[in-house]
Amino acid sequence: MSRHPRLAAAAGAAVALTVLAAGPASAGDPTVTDPRVVAHFDFAAGQNAENIALEPDGSADITFAFAHQVARVTRQGETTILATLPEVPDAQTPVGGAVALGIARAHDGTLYVTYATGRKETGIWRIPPGGGTPEQIGFFPADAFPNGLALDEKCGTLYTADTRLGRVWSLPVTGGEPTAWATGAALEPTAEVPFGANGLKVHDGAVWVSNTAQGTLLRIPVRKDLTAGPTETRATGLDFIDDFDFTGHGDTVLAALIMADKLELVRPDGTHKTVLTGTDGLDDPTSVAVRHKTVYVNSAAFFNTLDPDPNLLLATLSKNKL
Repeated sequence: MSRHPRLAAAAGAAVALTVLAAGPASAGDPTVTDPRVVAHFDFAAGQNAENIALEPDGSADITFAFAHQVARVTRQGETTILATLPEVPDAQTPVGGAVALGIARAHDGTLYVTYATGRKETGIWRIPPGGGTPEQIGFFPADAFPNGLALDEKCGTLYTADTRLGRVWSLPVTGGEPTAWATGAALEPTAEVPFGANGLKVHDGAVWVSNTAQGTLLRIPVRKDLTAGPTETRATGLDFIDDFDFTGHGDTVLAALIMADKLELVRPDGTHKTVLTGTDGLDDPTSVAVRHKTVYVNSAAFFNTLDPDPNLLLATLSKNKL
């Protein structure tokens, strides 16, 4: 597969990571069936589908990376642009220009989006319910690359993974400058792969983070005083893992492996198996969202220059019982 020119330099530095053998299939594994692509996006217009937040009606709010847009896509594939982040002259990031990345939704419909620009616009932007003019509320260092984003409404905190600096930032929903909430080698990129902490979710009293360079899934407990506990490695061998989500089956995860065109099911013991591939419609999958019996997977087609197909795929999730 040819690589997208805007990411060629970064992707060219990537090397294969050590792959751990997937554990044996379990009768209790959730199953993912009936994959179908419901929406195709405009690659030439920069509509590389990056991250997902879900609406109560099952629509998906999606960031379009290089178009700097947020779109709402119904389960039938109807697409509406909700907001466009401002153009940033002379933007410079590890993937080229400015890029819209993570997205999180508050219960009132407010959307929060991470924006990496290499300039003062880098940070978290807020979009009013129903769409409208974005407003920057989080002011990050220019060399930060805020990526995966999650909102803990109980404590009024936004958490974001910094892929370039290898840390997790926290920011009050009221805005301001972020705090380096969690740091350490487990979150950092490597010399070969310059993309570290990437996807992020808040789940069951902890912040979970994927590390693309190290192929790991991490859990960071949130202490009672809201500080970060010690980072735990929960799974390894997840080559070029991007974002992920929980199936609702305890700590079982579905993870997007961007370079392999795979959706991986990761069990609580860290073993994992492939449940969807490129033959199902994945094209550089970047993110996953799960609600009830539906799995949503974004494909960005970042690296495909032959026949790129950025899209939204839906599948059916069945939670098997032992």
